[in-house]
Amino acid sequence: MRRRFVPSTPFSTPVMLMIPTYTKVKGVDTKTFTDEERINCSFKSFGGTEQTTNDLYTVIDTAYVETWYRPDIKSDCRIRVMETGKVYEILGEVENIDMRNQFAKFKVRAVKGGA
Repeated sequence: MRRRFVPSTPFSTPVMLMIPTYTKVKGVDTKTFTDEERINCSFKSFGGTEQTTNDLYTVIDTAYVETWYRPDIKSDCRIRVMETGKVYEILGEVENIDMRNQFAKFKVRAVKGGA
């Protein structure tokens, strides 16, 4: 008998879903984000992901997110954690658990500032 998926923790972390809009500027597609809607999720960071590149040890700020399934949550979206203000980009595809359109699960990575 197959067991149904049950979220590991309650969806108690409020985040803003940031859906991109694309505009052409001088022939180049430019992506801009706006806060669309608040959603609640389960947000677990486990201290990030360790990585060694060219003998340089770094910890990348990553987390796992579980939430209610929404078809507008896609791999090009971002989320902003309302408590900390940190912005995360979605890595890979959003998993529609058991293809039931009930729960979604995905991994995110913090967006760092830059030039």
